Amino acid sequence: MKIFIGADHNGFDLKKTLADYLIRGGYEVVDEGDAEKHPDDDYPQFASQVVQAMAADPSADVCGILICGSGQGMCVAANRYKGIRAALGYDQESARSARNDDDANILCLPARSLEFEQVVGIVHTWLMTPFAGAPRFKRRVEELDELG
Repeated sequence: MKIFIGADHNGFDLKKTLADYLIRGGYEVVDEGDAEKHPDDDYPQFASQVVQAMAADPSADVCGILICGSGQGMCVAANRYKGIRAALGYDQESARSARNDDDANILCLPARSLEFEQVVGIVHTWLMTPFAGAPRFKRRVEELDELG
């Protein structure tokens, strides 16, 4: 599985730590920025970079992780793109539900409110949970993909 990861200044340190952790775990991680911590950067550019990289990748098994202070800004920005189902992961149950029910392909994390151990649990749950594929879930995902 290939994971595209991006963060603004609020999520920069967590992004680096999480990317290293995931690489050690055998995942292919592509850092979409920022390369350096810039206190005046804006989260939409990193959400866009991750989404665009996912769209350009021919692999079937790609996903994204976006990190900002609350996670909400990245989630809003990523969900502007057709085919993206970004979800805020604030605990393991939210991550499980996002994958199982909604087939979320981007996980957004709140850097300000989680310890690294919590992040690991959330990310692991999200990565290991398959989409259930129940007819009602498939129908809803198809409805989402037809919006806007």
